[in-house]
Amino acid sequence: MASGGGKAKENVIDLQRLMNQKVMIKFNGGREVVGVLKGFDPTLNVVIDDTIEYLRLDEDDGSTLPPMPSLSDAEDLPGTRKLGLVMCRGQSIMVICPLDGTEEIANPFALQQEADEQRI
Repeated sequence: MASGGGKAKENVIDLQRLMNQKVMIKFNGGREVVGVLKGFDPTLNVVIDDTIEYLRLDEDDGSTLPPMPSLSDAEDLPGTRKLGLVMCRGQSIMVICPLDGTEEIANPFALQQEADEQRI
C-alpha cells in the first residue's frame, strides 16, 4: 500500500527551463512538430503554441521536407502544416529537445558505410 505522507514524484526532465522557447517534439509513429513550449504537467503532457508539423515524404526512410527553419519562415514551405496551439499527450512523445543551440550534422554512420562500400 502507498503511504500518504510520501514526497511528490519529481520529473526526470526539467522542462521548466525550456518554457517559452522553441522545442522540437517527435512522436510515436514518426510525426514531428516545432513550437513554443507554453506548459506541461507531471505526466509530460505538453502545450505548445505556434506549432508547425513537418510532414513525412517517404515512410521507408523517414525523411522530412524541408529542414527545420525558424518558426516565422516555415509557414509557407511545402511539406509543413501550421497547427497553432496544441496539447500533446505525454504517452505519445518520444523526444523533446530545444531548437536553440542545435544544428543538423551529417550522419557519421552513413559516411562510414559509404567508405566501406568504396573499398569493396
